[in-house]
Amino acid sequence: MKILLVEDDVHIAGFIKKGLEEEYHVVDAAEDGDEGLELALTGEYDLIVLDIMLPKVSGIDVCKRIRKERIQTPVIMLTAKEAVKDKVRGFEAGADDYLTKPFAFDEFLARIRAISRRKRLEVMDLTFGDLRLDVISRRVFYGDTEIILRPKEYALLNYLLHNQGRVLSRTQILENVWGYQYDPSTNVVDVYVRNLREKLNPLFDSNIIRTVRGMGYMLEDS
Repeated sequence: MKILLVEDDVHIAGFIKKGLEEEYHVVDAAEDGDEGLELALTGEYDLIVLDIMLPKVSGIDVCKRIRKERIQTPVIMLTAKEAVKDKVRGFEAGADDYLTKPFAFDEFLARIRAISRRKRLEVMDLTFGDLRLDVISRRVFYGDTEIILRPKEYALLNYLLHNQGRVLSRTQILENVWGYQYDPSTNVVDVYVRNLREKLNPLFDSNIIRTVRGMGYMLEDS
């Protein structure tokens, strides 16, 4: 999943971002309501994690604005406020869930999985011929044989499988696998495509990730 995290406390934001990335999610982070709103309106996210008490624009107002723009991305509100009236304000603004700080990270992950199931953001398996990616367990198989991938190799394959038959630019891949803050001049996409090819091509006896000159990469629909 690609997640937008809007949290002004740098320590909390760093903790959440690191934990989510360890769970193979891609995280874009914003430190105030203005930046969070801009990213929410212009980016494509599977989930928004939104603190309520933010500089410049409150989380409540950010949520109201994105709902006004008919953006239906699920929102989890994070806040130190515990009063029922504050929770009601969050839900009335369009939030899907509400978590009070401090919280257990396992509970946070469980709520993300619950929202994913409700919104059908995930499927059980992604396939390409005999290749199968189990989204729930985050494991990859060719037939009955498991293929061991590094976290970013897994995330890249996941993104390619979700977009079979589409040409994906390096910028699109960077934004959806590494996050928008990553240096666009890096060759990290090419390096990881090469790594994936080395692991997958022998299984298919062909180059399954095609380079489209001047455009990007494409996993051709099987």
